[in-house]
Amino acid sequence: MNEQGATEPGPGKHGLGIVGGGVIGAFHAQAAAMAPGARLVAVTDVLPDRAKAFAAEHGCAAEPSLGDLLSRGDIDVVSVCVPSGLHAEVGIQVAAAGKHLVIEKPIDVSLDAADRLIGAAKSAGVTLTVISQHRFDPGLIELRRLIDDGALGRLLLGQAATKWFRSQSYYDSAAWRGTRALDGGALMNQGIHYADLLCWCMGPAAEVSAVTATQAHDMEAEDCALAIVRFASGAVGTLTASTAVFPGFAQRLEISGTDGTVIIEDSVITYRGFRGGLPDQGMTGSSVLTGATVPAVAASAADLEVAAHAAQLADLLAALDEGREPQVTAADGRATLELVCAVYESARQGRPVTLPLRADGSQ
Repeated sequence: MNEQGATEPGPGKHGLGIVGGGVIGAFHAQAAAMAPGARLVAVTDVLPDRAKAFAAEHGCAAEPSLGDLLSRGDIDVVSVCVPSGLHAEVGIQVAAAGKHLVIEKPIDVSLDAADRLIGAAKSAGVTLTVISQHRFDPGLIELRRLIDDGALGRLLLGQAATKWFRSQSYYDSAAWRGTRALDGGALMNQGIHYADLLCWCMGPAAEVSAVTATQAHDMEAEDCALAIVRFASGAVGTLTASTAVFPGFAQRLEISGTDGTVIIEDSVITYRGFRGGLPDQGMTGSSVLTGATVPAVAASAADLEVAAHAAQLADLLAALDEGREPQVTAADGRATLELVCAVYESARQGRPVTLPLRADGSQ
């Protein structure tokens, strides 16, 4: 038992603490309610009243400070759900307390911060995963299976697009929103998930040529980003992100190879066409339209989002029990951040940049 009389988590049962009681923290709380082996224990927030309201809604304790939350012996996993530019600062303290880490996307907003966080987790001997929940969506799992089975042939072209709309009031709702130091712009915040999926499917990026612009909002970071990506394999791709596209559209991922194309919209396969037969028994032909099967629990987009978070949390807990790495590692989170930083660096310099980057984000 710890100082507060709380019992240490037993085998196969993990106590979860959440740092940050905002919208993303609520997703983590709902995910904990769905993930086998997880139990939400406590939340803390810089706004005590928000932590108390969050605790009342989700049936957990509200701790007055990060130190109080980390001192609990019944917590062994902590979700960091604070502004992006504080992920490393908070995460390093969590690691030092010997707790495993779930870091909301992105891992942080700079490679230097990401490296400090990864180093702290390694030194403390704790496991770190970065939220890339769409890798756990049924449509993306099917797409990766098709790629791995060779159904698309040699990959040629990948395209990822996030064309959303955010009003000025969204950026005015908190002083950190839209800042380079704490949030990033449309690509770092909204587009990073599909940037991750693009590289998850196409492989590591080798060169980026990009432009960014702030066109429709009063904010420091960009609300439009466009990049051409050359992958290490020789394939090419595009990456687009915006929060200025009214009224907003489904996130879209297109992967094309010598033998086929798969298109995903909001994590659901909307098109797949193949030169020859499909690996699925009985499915052949040059064009097959299909909708991905969504779990019954995920009847809406919000439910699908929570279900995917729960699947990633469940994977982390299983990894801890089994003594293996989680499916999404700290290195995966860093690689996605590096691509985003390369986009920003190319736009800043007005020329292509090659990867890897230095820890300060430069070549």
